[in-house]
Amino acid sequence: MHTVRVATFDVLRHTGMTTIFSNPGSTEVSFLTDLPDDLEFVLALHEGSVVGIATGHALATGSPALVVLHTTAGLGNAVGALATARVNRAPLVVVVGQQDRRHLALEPFLAGRLSQLAGDYPVWVDQPVRAQDVPGAIQRAFREATIGRGPALVIVPMDDWLMPAGDTENAASDHLVIGRRSSPESVTAIAELIDESRSPALVVGTGLDSDAGWRASTALAERLNCPVFQEAFGARAGFPQDHRLFVGHLPAARAGLRRTLEPFDLVIVIGAPVFRQYPFDEGPLVPSTTSVVVITDIDAEASRSPARLAVLADPAAFADDLSKSIRSRPEGTVVQQHPIKTPPTEPGSALRAAHVLGSLSRRLPPDAVLVEETPSSRSDLHELLPARAPLGFVSAAMGGLGFAMPAAIGLKMGAPDRPVVCVIGDGSSLYAIQSLWTAARYNVGTVFVVLANGRYAIMDRLAAREGRGPAPWPSFEEVSISTLAAGLNCPITRVVSADELDVALDEIIPSLAERTSPLVVEVDVAADPRLEL
Repeated sequence: MHTVRVATFDVLRHTGMTTIFSNPGSTEVSFLTDLPDDLEFVLALHEGSVVGIATGHALATGSPALVVLHTTAGLGNAVGALATARVNRAPLVVVVGQQDRRHLALEPFLAGRLSQLAGDYPVWVDQPVRAQDVPGAIQRAFREATIGRGPALVIVPMDDWLMPAGDTENAASDHLVIGRRSSPESVTAIAELIDESRSPALVVGTGLDSDAGWRASTALAERLNCPVFQEAFGARAGFPQDHRLFVGHLPAARAGLRRTLEPFDLVIVIGAPVFRQYPFDEGPLVPSTTSVVVITDIDAEASRSPARLAVLADPAAFADDLSKSIRSRPEGTVVQQHPIKTPPTEPGSALRAAHVLGSLSRRLPPDAVLVEETPSSRSDLHELLPARAPLGFVSAAMGGLGFAMPAAIGLKMGAPDRPVVCVIGDGSSLYAIQSLWTAARYNVGTVFVVLANGRYAIMDRLAAREGRGPAPWPSFEEVSISTLAAGLNCPITRVVSADELDVALDEIIPSLAERTSPLVVEVDVAADPRLEL
C-alpha cells in the first residue's frame, strides 16, 4: 500500500533531505523503523544535540537538514537549539511527533500542545488537517525553511504515517528560485552617499558568509579603500579577516561603539544588524556626525535597524552591484588591529587560553572551519585566529551554550573535506557533551580543543565587574572532560604544558582534513582575568 510514510520518503528524496537527525520516541516509531537503504539515520543522545548537529550540517551544505523530534519532551528539550538555529540563519525541517489523531480530543498520555511550544523561533509551523496532507506539508516546510533561513515545524500524529496516501496534494513548488536583486535606485542612492562621504567604513556580518559574499565584500572594500569591521557577536564572518583593510570586531557597548565609529561620516552595514549590543550604555548608538545605511536580506533586521537608509536585498549581490557603481578611492590610512602577542610561557607556569590559540594559529590551514564557544577567551580568539575562508568562523549568535560541540559535528558531516576544529570552554562543553557519542559512532573527524579552567570564567569576570560582592556559584575543577569523553567512546588526549601542547598539535593538525574519528584535546588553562565588551 502506498502510505503517507512512503509518500513522505519520496518528498525527502526530491528535496535531498536523505539524512534524518533524531532522538526519537514512541510517537516516531512507525515512521522510522525499516528505513529504505537510501535514507541515513543519525542518532544523538539529546534533542539539543540533534538540532545542533543538524544546524551545522545545514550551514555546511546551505540546504535544509531534517530533524525528527518526540512530541512535547523532545521539542521542549530542543527549543533553545531551535532558537539558535533561527538566529544563525540555519534552515531546518523539523518533524515533531504527536499522539494518535483518533483520540487526541481526550488528551491521552504524550499528547502535546505543540504548535506554540517553540514560541516565535520557527519560521513556519503546520499541523496538517489530514494524514494525506503530511507529505505536502513537509515539502512546503522545506521551502519555508529555505526562504526564512530557520526551522520550519510540521506536527504529525503517529497514526498518520501508515494511512493510505490517496491523492496527496503537492503543497509547494517543485523548484524555488530565490532572488532579491538590488534595485538600480537603491544602488544609486548609496553610491551617491559614498560620493559625498569623506571617510566611509564598512561593517560586515553573517549575511556575507559565502564564496560570493566574500568576493563581493572584498571587491567593495578595495574600491573604497576603507576600514572593514566585523559585527559584534556575529555567527559567521563576512570578510577575510587577514586582509589589509580588516580592522577588527565592533565593540558591543555603546560608548565603545561611538568611539570606534566617530572617525567615519558614513558607515555601510552589509549582512548584519545595526548594531548588535550586549551591555546597555547611556547615550546614542552612533555619533551624530555618522550616517548609517544597512543592506540585509532579513526583513526584521531591515525594519529594526536605526539607519538613514535600509535596503532589503541579497547582501552579496548588492555589494557586487555597489562595487561596480562607485569610483575607486585612493588608499587612505587604515590602522589594522594587530594580533596580540602570545604571552611567553615559562617552565612550570600555567598555560593560558592565548597560548593555546596562538599555537593553533601557527598550524591551522587557511580553509579550516573554526567553531567557537569560549566566551571568556573570545577576544583572544578573534585576534589570534582570523577567519580566512567562508565558514572560517562559526559561533552561536543567540549567545546560549550548547551549540558549538554538536554544530562542529554537523559541519564536518556536511563538509567532510574541510578540517573542522571546535574551540570550547569546559563549562560550555558540558551543555552538549553527549554529542561526542554521535561523533564517535558515525566516525566524524572533528577535533575538539577544550580549554579547561574548571569554572565559568566569563561569569566570574562579570560578577567582578559588578563590584557588588562575591558570586554564589562554585568552581568545578573536579570535573574531567576527557573522562566524560572517554566514557562516550570518544578518543582523548590531555595537555598540561606548552611542550605537550606543541607535540599534540604537531601530530593532530597535519592530518586534520582526513580524520575519520573525533578527538577531544583537553588543555588545562588558567582563567584569564581580562574582560572586554
